[in-house]
Amino acid sequence: MNVHVGAAATPEEAEAIAKSLAEHLGVGVDVHVGDEETPAATAAPPEPSYPLDDDLGPTDRERDLRAEIDDILKGGPEKYRDRLSEQGKLFVRDRLDLWFGGEDGTRGAGDASALDGEPAGVKFEDGKFAAFDDWHPDAPGRGDDADGKDDAGDGDRLPGDGLLTGAAEFEGRDVHFMANDFTVKAGSMASKGVEKFLRMQQRALKTGNPVLYLMDSSGGRIDQQTGFFANREGIGKYYYNHSMLSGAVPQICVLYGPCIAGAAYTPVFADFTVMVEGMSAMAIASPRMVEMVTGEEIEMDELGGPRIHAEESGSADLVARDEEHARELVADLIGYLPDRAGEKPPKRETKPPKFSPAGIDELIPESPNRAYDARDLLDRIADAESVFELKEGYGPEIVTAFCRIDGRPVGVVANQPTERSGAIFPDAAEKAAEFIWTCDAYEIPLLYLCDTPGFMAGSGVEKDAILEKGKKMIYATSSATVPKQTVVVRKAYGAGIYAMGGPAYDPESVIGLPSGEIGIMGPEAAINAVYARKLAEIDDPEERAAEEDRLREEYREGIDVHRMASEVVIDEIVPPSDLRAELAARFDFYEDVRKDLPDKKHGTVL
Repeated sequence: MNVHVGAAATPEEAEAIAKSLAEHLGVGVDVHVGDEETPAATAAPPEPSYPLDDDLGPTDRERDLRAEIDDILKGGPEKYRDRLSEQGKLFVRDRLDLWFGGEDGTRGAGDASALDGEPAGVKFEDGKFAAFDDWHPDAPGRGDDADGKDDAGDGDRLPGDGLLTGAAEFEGRDVHFMANDFTVKAGSMASKGVEKFLRMQQRALKTGNPVLYLMDSSGGRIDQQTGFFANREGIGKYYYNHSMLSGAVPQICVLYGPCIAGAAYTPVFADFTVMVEGMSAMAIASPRMVEMVTGEEIEMDELGGPRIHAEESGSADLVARDEEHARELVADLIGYLPDRAGEKPPKRETKPPKFSPAGIDELIPESPNRAYDARDLLDRIADAESVFELKEGYGPEIVTAFCRIDGRPVGVVANQPTERSGAIFPDAAEKAAEFIWTCDAYEIPLLYLCDTPGFMAGSGVEKDAILEKGKKMIYATSSATVPKQTVVVRKAYGAGIYAMGGPAYDPESVIGLPSGEIGIMGPEAAINAVYARKLAEIDDPEERAAEEDRLREEYREGIDVHRMASEVVIDEIVPPSDLRAELAARFDFYEDVRKDLPDKKHGTVL
């Protein structure tokens, strides 16, 4: 490097300048005085503090740290790891391999983009050293006692305090994750693990990325509850954070074991919950506690197994055959969801439907009392292999499913005529309300396929809160601001048309098929309500039957979809073969429709 200084500079000054610049810049410096071509002073860069050809490597300090990390990665006591295979489930770090390990499920060792010892898709883990001082023999204050025995026995192992948290890439998406380590005190939760869980949730609120909860926990660690149970930043804050995250980012929970008491609230707070056959359960208390409190003797599976929550409580959205199937289900599910509220769900390439829309008209029976499967109708509307049903065994009178129409994710609410003629029962109404609410939170447009005699009547459904749960469904439909399309497939009787996005509920379109009818009630009920006395006065059975037929047809003319279109109650009658194309065009046109709700804090219907 050549530097020129003024002609008045002395040789001593030139030398000082050369030396100072060489040390500061780390390069050789020639200092020229005035216009002289020959340098007045020269300084070489300082020698490095180590030989340039030295192959530097980790010291014992780093090697010791890696040994500690390797020990942490082993999880809890070996005897508990050995039992996992008997229970048919994976060790938690092998589970992370399955979820985030790449195509072959391998760990990241040797992958330049992955952390050593982590699955290729794990970006980082937080809190490996949580509770380290409480159990590890190399922790400060630990070591050998006077008798030469290690302070920390195998049964005292608490790596990570039994809970793993971090960030990963899943199906091309950045996600936060938490996973219980069942080999550490049955995945129970204590102060350090709780702190990790809370931090992960709070960071998800900041990043706006989805959260995966891989749950396998027996609940709070009762013998260590001081410092985490009732604290402001204790386990109760889980559910506060769940509530704040709800509708902000997708929360998906997979259950791998019995989740009891406080642990059971995470799956029910999640947007979607997957249970695994023969492995998972959730309940507010364990069978032993239930027996102690109520005297009831019951097995865990009957108390809160997959069948109970998939068919009776509705708390499980999906049931997987095994761990691999659980991952497959979540991989499909997340493809319908955006990363966060306010974003559009991801589109995919259009596929033709599984079966031709030309068969829709023949599929729909002319008689409103004859059954057909709503899933068969979906197979002629939706892109092939895109129908993804949720809560299939709960409230089966309504089908709730994601699908794609022309590549666009859509949430479908369809009455199911094969189940009690598609009448809306309390469980079905509640299921639909929650599904509509979730679709609206994540900008997924809604398609209602209406074919229902209305809400079910009777003492049984009144006890099961048909009015309360029906109210929730109507409220969800009313409040949803995503694009909504309603198809009157066949019968739309009573308040059923209200709950199913009828004309009064601000849909972008209500279109009918030629089989459609809209009325206060069906023909049989109407004739019985209005003409029962008149018909009873006709003695001749044949004459009475003929009069019933005449009245029935007269009534049906009044509720026929053509009358509704003539009076502009509905927007259009569509040839069934054109239904898919019609819906695709309407969803495309209304993609960015804006809807405003009244200026208020929130409604009072939950």
